[in-house]
Amino acid sequence: MDSLRDVKPIKFIFSIFCLIFILSACNSTAELPRFVQPLKPDGTLSFLVVGDWGRRGSYNQSQVALQMGKIGKDLNVDFLISTGDNFYDDGIISPYDSQFQDSFTNIYTASSLQKPWYNVLGNHDYRGNVYAQLSPILRDLDCRWICLRSYVVDAEIVDIFFVDTTPFVDKYFDEPKDHVYDWRGVLPRNKYLNNLLMDVDVALQESMAKWKIVVGHHTIKSAGHHGITIELDKQLLPILEANEVDLYINGHDHCLEHISSINSGIQFMTSGGGSKAWKGDMNDWNPQEMRFYYDGQGFMSVYTSEAELRVVFYDGFGRILHRWSTCKKGVYSDI
Repeated sequence: MDSLRDVKPIKFIFSIFCLIFILSACNSTAELPRFVQPLKPDGTLSFLVVGDWGRRGSYNQSQVALQMGKIGKDLNVDFLISTGDNFYDDGIISPYDSQFQDSFTNIYTASSLQKPWYNVLGNHDYRGNVYAQLSPILRDLDCRWICLRSYVVDAEIVDIFFVDTTPFVDKYFDEPKDHVYDWRGVLPRNKYLNNLLMDVDVALQESMAKWKIVVGHHTIKSAGHHGITIELDKQLLPILEANEVDLYINGHDHCLEHISSINSGIQFMTSGGGSKAWKGDMNDWNPQEMRFYYDGQGFMSVYTSEAELRVVFYDGFGRILHRWSTCKKGVYSDI
């Protein structure tokens, strides 16, 4: 918390932002809570995406955070997104768990990263106290922290839909091994998933934004260690395709990856290199779809204007690995 005490004016601004977000969510008529994210004066928006990070700075988490701070300053990012697995190995046990300070507040200390962090839960987070990560107490400790199960960030030109993907995966229920998952608020599972899919579908249909981005922890398409998440491929992907989603962004696989769909306009982006990576395995994938794969640590940035969406992947040293952009007319190109 010492680092935040040094930026009291910024912390005050975040408190106002958080209040706006909370009031917006409470007043929303949609099924999914909705947070308002203002654009820059020039009508653009930029943000960083990192996943699978919370290891008290180890496994190069601090190194990745350092580079995120530098790139975040260069891009003047408006906020950050975490694709889940926020705290290893088993989430946090309470809002006062030291993991929150040691893996988040005391790691992402750069001034450029003192912006809202929009988080989803990963499977490792479900092995802890889920309600602790959802608790408003964490926002009192560090107002950057915004975490719900599923919700929408409304930024005028882009709507970002955060989806709770862990309850979709059968093996966590059928073959948990020695892991204990916190399913409070999820059971009965079928009702939870049916309602979630309906809410996501309705929210996507009602979106008038130029761009639609969906964020979840688990992969849909991936050549990495975990590969395709069959349950999402069958249940969530058809909804994304029907609603012409532009990007699906995930973590779970500890790599950086870009896959294009040959069946739709969806681009599948994996940003799961926030700390421990280097699995050393990559599955075969259709070369017509595989744009980029990096089995290592890093993060990605996203820039949007009314006409353009641009993605850049960086390694743990801040070096650019891959660029991709598209315009709203549907003509895209690798840069």
